[in-house]
Amino acid sequence: MHAGHPLDRPGGSDQLEGRLPTLLAAQENGTGCELAQSWLGVESIRQLRDLFWELLQTRFGKRVVLNGHPTERLPNTLNVSFVGKIGLTILSGLEGVAASTGSACHSGSVELSPVLKAMKVPPEIGMGAIRFSLGRTTTREEIEQVASRL
Repeated sequence: MHAGHPLDRPGGSDQLEGRLPTLLAAQENGTGCELAQSWLGVESIRQLRDLFWELLQTRFGKRVVLNGHPTERLPNTLNVSFVGKIGLTILSGLEGVAASTGSACHSGSVELSPVLKAMKVPPEIGMGAIRFSLGRTTTREEIEQVASRL
């Protein structure tokens, strides 16, 4: 090292102590946000989500309900309820599908999701809730296959 380098001086390394992880985390967070923005808004994912919803409506009619706003929602997520059914029971027959019945802190629990409860969704509807997640590699064929397996 040459003279004048911050690590050559007493206390020089103290100036960096604790900051490096923060700086790396900030960079990683920024990179993660850029990556998320690069695909979450992609129209093709939104179109696949909407196709999935249309297929479910055609197949189940009034026995399936959309949870949440019809347009102001994440483009890669579809949260629906199967009226009079238990979401966990439905999921047990959908191995390999990216779906869940509620938040991670309530997984495995057969009770109305606190979010759906706050939205005033009745239990006979909310207990059948399933959140499907689509990814960058999700295809139309996969959407059609899952809809037919339900």
